[in-house]
Amino acid sequence: MINTDEKREEIVNTLDGLIAILEDGKLGYTNAAEHVENTAMKTDFTQYARERALFIVELQDEINKLGKSTDTSGGGALGAIHRAWIDIKSSFTSGDTEAIVNACITGEEAAIEKYEMALKKEELEQSQIAVISKQLNSIKAILMKLNLNS
Repeated sequence: MINTDEKREEIVNTLDGLIAILEDGKLGYTNAAEHVENTAMKTDFTQYARERALFIVELQDEINKLGKSTDTSGGGALGAIHRAWIDIKSSFTSGDTEAIVNACITGEEAAIEKYEMALKKEELEQSQIAVISKQLNSIKAILMKLNLNS
């Protein structure tokens, strides 16, 4: 059995990892919005970036409830292995809508994988599970929408 401080640290690391993924997604969608020609898609991508920013604040609130500061985000193990959004930036420069959508799909699939890994953490409290599950459902809905556009 781990002590309370270790449990808190594990939770913070998990949430920090998700925040890093969300930061990547926010940046990815901002870049996608800047490079896609279709006005409706530009609006959608901008909305997705805003949603990621809101998700970040929600997770930071959960960290703050644990008595930890969110000023310095380490990213944790989940953030370190998630670089899908960063690796696909080259797709955006061409302005190719299909390539941009496919890059977003890749990023969302990676985010879903990390969210599902986070939900398997036994240390999480019910309030954290609820926030993470809600965010995961939204990410899955966006992925379904993106798949319809590809």
